[in-house]
Amino acid sequence: MTETVNIVRSYRITLSFCMALLISLLVATLAVCCHGFQIGVGIADITGPPAEVPFMGYANPKQKGYGLHLRQFARSFIIDDGSTRIVFVSCDMGMMGTFLRREVLKRLGQEYGEMYTVNNVMISGTHTHSTPGGFLLDIVFDLNSWGFVRDTFENYAAGIVRSIQRAHKSLTDGKIFVSHGQVLDANINRSPTSYLKNPAEERAKYEYDTDKSFTQLKFIKSDGQPMGVITWYAVHATSMNNTNHLISSDNVGYASVLFEKKMNKKFTNLIGKGPFVAAFASTNLGDVSPNTAGPRCVPSGNPCVPETSNCADKNDVCIAFGPGKDMYESTQMIATKIFEKAWGAWKGSQEEVKGKLGVVHQYVNMPEQKAEWTDPETGETKTVNGCKPAMGYSFAAGTTDGAGAFSFKQGTVTTNPLWNVVTDILARPSKEMTECQAPKPILLATGEMNFPFEWQPSIVSTQLAKLGQMAIACVPGEFTTMSGRRMRQTVAQALNLKGPEQVIVAGLCNTYSDYITTPQEYQAQRYEAASTIFGPHTLTIYLQHYKGLAGFIKNGTIPDPGPSPPEAFNDVVSFLPGVIFDNPGWSKEFGQCVVQPPQTVQAGTTLTVSFASGHPRNNVRQEGSYLSVERLGQGDQWEIVATDADWETKFIWRRTSSILGTSEVDVVWDVPADVIPGTYRIRHFGSHKLVFGAIRSYVGLSQTFQVTAN
Repeated sequence: MTETVNIVRSYRITLSFCMALLISLLVATLAVCCHGFQIGVGIADITGPPAEVPFMGYANPKQKGYGLHLRQFARSFIIDDGSTRIVFVSCDMGMMGTFLRREVLKRLGQEYGEMYTVNNVMISGTHTHSTPGGFLLDIVFDLNSWGFVRDTFENYAAGIVRSIQRAHKSLTDGKIFVSHGQVLDANINRSPTSYLKNPAEERAKYEYDTDKSFTQLKFIKSDGQPMGVITWYAVHATSMNNTNHLISSDNVGYASVLFEKKMNKKFTNLIGKGPFVAAFASTNLGDVSPNTAGPRCVPSGNPCVPETSNCADKNDVCIAFGPGKDMYESTQMIATKIFEKAWGAWKGSQEEVKGKLGVVHQYVNMPEQKAEWTDPETGETKTVNGCKPAMGYSFAAGTTDGAGAFSFKQGTVTTNPLWNVVTDILARPSKEMTECQAPKPILLATGEMNFPFEWQPSIVSTQLAKLGQMAIACVPGEFTTMSGRRMRQTVAQALNLKGPEQVIVAGLCNTYSDYITTPQEYQAQRYEAASTIFGPHTLTIYLQHYKGLAGFIKNGTIPDPGPSPPEAFNDVVSFLPGVIFDNPGWSKEFGQCVVQPPQTVQAGTTLTVSFASGHPRNNVRQEGSYLSVERLGQGDQWEIVATDADWETKFIWRRTSSILGTSEVDVVWDVPADVIPGTYRIRHFGSHKLVFGAIRSYVGLSQTFQVTAN
C-alpha cells in the first residue's frame, strides 16, 4: 500500500513538473509572439593604438597615427525569436577579417558555449580609413603596417566581445521596425565611367549612379523605450583624407555619435556611455565617395581625365574634395547630412518587422567556384570560373579619394615591361591566372604567393540572414553600386520578398577580400576592378552562391560549413617596433603641464594645452580617455564636459627625442560657442614605460582658467 502511494505521489510530482515546464514554454512562446522578439544592444570602445601605427585604408605608409580625434566603437545588436538568434555588429574600423572574427567567436564560446558561433554572428566594418592596421593576417593588407600589430588585434577583439556581452545582458522583449529614406547630397560615384559600362536598360531602372536611399532598423522595447537603431547608407568613410594622422571613425562614425548624443542626453553627456546605440553601417559603397565637390587636378585646378583619373600636367595630382573648407568640416557636413535624414526616418512612419528568423553561413573557396552567366548583350550562357587572387595595375593608382604611388593610372589594361620584372620577382602569374583575370594586367599575383602565409584570402565567409520580411546579406568585401543592386534583386527573388528594398547588403563583413565589381565594370579596369581579386565573374559567383544560401533558409536546412580558412597565427611576422622606454625629460615629470592655458578663454576659440607624456601605445585607455575637459560645478565638484571621444577635442602626440625617449601631448579644445561660462581645467591621463618594461600610470593637470561667453 505504501509503495503504491509513493508511486502515485511520484507520478503527480512528475506530471506537475511537466505541466509547469509546458506552461513556461508556452508563456515564453506567447511572449515572443506578442512582443515581437527578444532584442539587445551594446556598445564598447575598440580604439586601437593611436601612435606610430600606420592606418589601414589608403595604403600610405606615411599615414601613421599621432593621436586621436574620435574614438572607435563596436555597436552590437541581438535579435532572437525563441528558436533562432542573430547578432549584427558594426565596428568603427576599416573592415572585418576572418581571423579577428575567429578570435571574437573563440572568446564568446568560452563564456556562452554554442550560443554565438560562426553561423549566427555577423561583424561588419564601417570602412573608416583613419584607424590602426595590422589585424587582418593577410600579407597584402598588413604590409602597410609592417606586418601583424598585436595590440591593434587585441584591442579590437576585446572591444567587440565586450559590445556583444553588453547586448546579451540587455536582452529584453521588444519590436523591430523598418523604414527607408534618401540622402541626395552626401555621396557621388568616384568611377562613373565604369558604371556606364553596365547595360543601358539596367541603368535606366535607376535615377542615380549611386544608391541615395538608406534602410533603417529601429529597436524598441516592449514598454516603448527606444534601444537602438541601425542605418545602412552607401558612402566611403573617406572624408578624412590620407594626410590625417588622428584616429577617426570618420563621417559615419560621427553620425553615430550625433544620433547617440541626441538620444542619450537625459542619461549622460559622455560618448559611448549611454544606453541607446546607433550604428551607421556599411553597404555597397565600393565606388561611392563622400567627396561631393568631385575631383580636380592639384595644384592647377584643371579637370581630371575622366577614364583614368590622372592629369595632363605631370606635376598635378587628381584629388576629390568634400563639401567643406577642410577634411574636418567635410566630415562634419557629411555626418550631419546622413544623421539628419536618419533622424527624420526615425521620427517618421515605419513598418514592423514580423516573422521568423533564419540565418546560414558557409565558407567558400572562390578560385574553385563555377557559375552560369548569361551575356546580356548576346544572350549566350556559359560557365565561368573564379580565379586565384590577383591585383591589377590600377590598384597601385589608388582612387580620387587617395592617390597611389609612382606613375600608375586607373583604367590600365596593358602591362609595362619594367613593372613586369617587379611582378616576376615576387611571383610570376601563371598562364591560367593571366587568362582567367583578363583583361586585368596583373601587378601582384597574390594567389601564387603563400610565404610566410596567404597574401590575400582564397576562402571567404558568406552569410545570409532573414528577419521576417527583411534579409541581410553579409558580404566579404566592397560591392560597387550596381553589384549591390544585383545582389539585392537576386536575394529578394530567391526569398520571395516584396522587393529588393527588403534586402540589406552588409558590406566588409566577416572576411575582407577587396572589391566586387560587375563583369561589365571589370572591363574598364579602374581601381575597383583592378582590386576585384577573384576575376571578372566574382559577382556572378556570389549571386549564384547567395541564391543557394537563400534556398537553405527557405527549406529550413543547414549548408555544410565549407572549407576552413588556413590558420595563420603560427606564421605571423611583425617589423613594427614597439615602445622601448619613456622619459619625461630633464627636470620634468610625467603629466607635467608644459604649456598652460591662459587665464581667460573665450567661447568659439581654440585652446591648446601641452603635457610631458609617455607613449600612448602603453595603454589605449579603452572605455576611458587620454583627456578630460572639466568644469567646476555646484558643491565645488568637477564635472566632465568633454573627453577624447568628443568632436571638439583632439589628442595629439609627438616624439621630442627618439634617443632620449621623450614625448609631449597637446590637448586641443575647440571651445563650443554655446559653452557654459565658468571655471575649467584640463586633465591628461597617460602611462609611461620603464626601461625594464614595467608600465606606470600618471595624471596631468593644468591650472584653472575662466571660460567666458563670446
